[in-house]
Amino acid sequence: MDSELYRNITDFAHDMPSWVQSFVEVWTELGLLLFGVLFVCAWWRARRRDTTSFALALLAPVATAVAYVCSEVIKSLIDEERPCRAVAGAATSLIACPANGDWSFPSNHATIAGAAALGLALAWSRIWLLTVPMALAMAFSRVFVGVHYPHDVAVGLVLGTLVALLVVKAGTRPVRSLAESMRTSDISAVAWFAGPGARLHARQHARR
Repeated sequence: MDSELYRNITDFAHDMPSWVQSFVEVWTELGLLLFGVLFVCAWWRARRRDTTSFALALLAPVATAVAYVCSEVIKSLIDEERPCRAVAGAATSLIACPANGDWSFPSNHATIAGAAALGLALAWSRIWLLTVPMALAMAFSRVFVGVHYPHDVAVGLVLGTLVALLVVKAGTRPVRSLAESMRTSDISAVAWFAGPGARLHARQHARR
């Protein structure tokens, strides 16, 4: 069933106009960069907020990195061949099929997207309206371009989300304590990185 769904999606991809194909080919990699930009935006925003918000902003990229490592470990254990080589009668993948030994399950891109979407949503409540569609689009794009089965990206999204949730739950308290220390540090670069926090921001706002 999964192979048939893969064929249907890749056939659909080949029926799309060339500009749509090109857009998805770019998005499947550019999306990762955009998540990185959002990490920076979330950190900058959290500098003027309470220490819990700042801790969550720091944990978002950390959780994503941990999820990626977990995905790589699972890949090395399962060794699932890429559908662009394994599925008979499927349309040619829109991008080059990864080299033999670069296994398919789970999708690293989908895992990263799932973890980033959740991590950012926890640090920045309304950003989920952007990050969730981004993660789903990233996952779908991996099947659309022909390098993953649907189950690869579905499991990747779930894996990334669960790992991010666990990392954030385990790390919030110690990172919050670290943030409090950073904000009172005598080292100017450390204090700048951590930001003035919510109290100073509130005082500045009151003066205006």
